[in-house]
Amino acid sequence: MAVPESAALAAKVLSNVMRYAVGLGVGASVLQTSLYTVDGGERAVIFDRFRGILPENVGEGTHFRIPWVQTPNIMDIRTRPRSISSVTGTKDLQMVNMSLRILSKPSETKLPQIFQSLGNDWEERVLPSIGNEVVKATVAQYNAEQLLTQRDKVSRAVRDSLLARAADFGIVLEDVAITHLSFGTEFTRAVEMKQVAEQDAERAKFVVMKAEQERNAAVIRAEGESESAKLISEATKTYGAGMLELRRIEAAKDIAEVLSKSRNVIYMPNTGNMLMQMPSN
Repeated sequence: MAVPESAALAAKVLSNVMRYAVGLGVGASVLQTSLYTVDGGERAVIFDRFRGILPENVGEGTHFRIPWVQTPNIMDIRTRPRSISSVTGTKDLQMVNMSLRILSKPSETKLPQIFQSLGNDWEERVLPSIGNEVVKATVAQYNAEQLLTQRDKVSRAVRDSLLARAADFGIVLEDVAITHLSFGTEFTRAVEMKQVAEQDAERAKFVVMKAEQERNAAVIRAEGESESAKLISEATKTYGAGMLELRRIEAAKDIAEVLSKSRNVIYMPNTGNMLMQMPSN
């Protein structure tokens, strides 16, 4: 009788253990499905099967939810870069290729509306369209030359317009910059020809200035020579041939000084006797 009773007791214990194990397993599964984690730089938008998208987003950390009723949708709120290129026309009908670098992120207070209307790929849905729209509208207000000379003004105009358009979708733009600006081949060739013409004009201006300076120098030189001749004439009238004799002496002095420094000059006596007197024995 003891063996059947032991077997019945063991079966009862096993049945209780299995019941508890199943209960624990179900409880652990329910607990696991009731918890979710939001990592750093992210927020959770909760979808409720009965109330729809909840108006408040959930911050970082581990949180509870109602299993099979609430679903958390994780959204990244960190700043991300985006490049946008657009080919458009200027006010004077020149084609220009402009590239923008945009740093954007979703507004935390409008995450439920963004998820509801745009989804997680809000960046792909919004930025390319509003970027091209703003670039085309802004560039059309300027001439091609103004895009080069007033680049800061153009950049501010693009930035202000993009900020206003992105705010309509709940998107925050932290920086907008023009990274590339190029024109069509015809305009580029025209700019190069203009630069060459300006260089030629500057060169011609320099030639004219040089000729003017040379002409002024010639006039001054002629005036100096005229004044010098006038002074000599007056001195000749006053002092007679003495002035000419003084000039002759000064010229002879200069000639003698030059000849004295030359190695190819031979001095000969003015008596005409070329024989050197040798002492007699």
